[in-house]
Amino acid sequence: MTAAGGAVPLEEAAPARRAGWRETARDFARRRPLGAAGAAVIGLMALVAAAAPVLAPYDPLAPDYGAMLARPDAAHWLGTDAFGRDVLSRLVYGPRTALTVGLVAALVGATVGAVIGVASAYFGGAVDLLVERVMDVFLSFPLIILALAVVAVLGHGVGNVVLAITVPMIPRCGRVIRSSALAIRRAAYVDAARAAGFSRRRIILRHMLPNVMAPYLIMLTAFMGQAILLETSLSFLGLGVAEPTPAWGLMLKGAAVDFAETAPWLALAPGLAISLAVFAFNLFGDSLRDALDPRLRTQ
Repeated sequence: MTAAGGAVPLEEAAPARRAGWRETARDFARRRPLGAAGAAVIGLMALVAAAAPVLAPYDPLAPDYGAMLARPDAAHWLGTDAFGRDVLSRLVYGPRTALTVGLVAALVGATVGAVIGVASAYFGGAVDLLVERVMDVFLSFPLIILALAVVAVLGHGVGNVVLAITVPMIPRCGRVIRSSALAIRRAAYVDAARAAGFSRRRIILRHMLPNVMAPYLIMLTAFMGQAILLETSLSFLGLGVAEPTPAWGLMLKGAAVDFAETAPWLALAPGLAISLAVFAFNLFGDSLRDALDPRLRTQ
């Protein structure tokens, strides 16, 4: 039974919400199998990162100078690196760095870009013109070049890498969100809120931002794949996270350059892991775009 006034009791609403989420997930998997596969890979990466201390057979930071560059065998399934560290253990710990940097950089970059894009569309005029010109300056640089410039100025470290990846993502998200916010700015409910005397901040945060969540979520998932690729690229170039952090880019840095001929198996595992992670986020992002975009949903 329902409470007075037709409201659903809390003890009945929670199972209904869970059932709704399960039905939505089943419908997404049925209609977008590739996107569901990408989401499954992302979930597996998160699970491996959380359970890394249990799954890793060895300490990823502990060297074994008696087993340097050992070939894959029963003791070390993926061999060891130049310091005798177990490659499988470092591979298992790798998603922690990749997902942390990717999630924080994508979340901050997409959120700040969304706020700037909505504010630029709402105010218009000179504010919009100034914001767009600043965005044009940042967009004129490729992602990797701008990230290299930021990390070269700030130095090494996970925090600086996150900032270096976040900065070039802000204008890219801001430009996409602005195009959606321009149409919302002319909506009747925004005019009604303005006529009711609501503040600009309330109109932007309560009435415009919630209505650009679909492109925001799409950009967020796409940015995570790009952020992981940028983090591994910076680490490979020696400008990302520093040794002895178990990161996929660092594993490639030493393996692919110095031991490509003598120990080619060292680069195989982290290279496949990076490719699979970026591919999974791209698959999930594309499927999420198809599911949330009404023009694509009707086709």
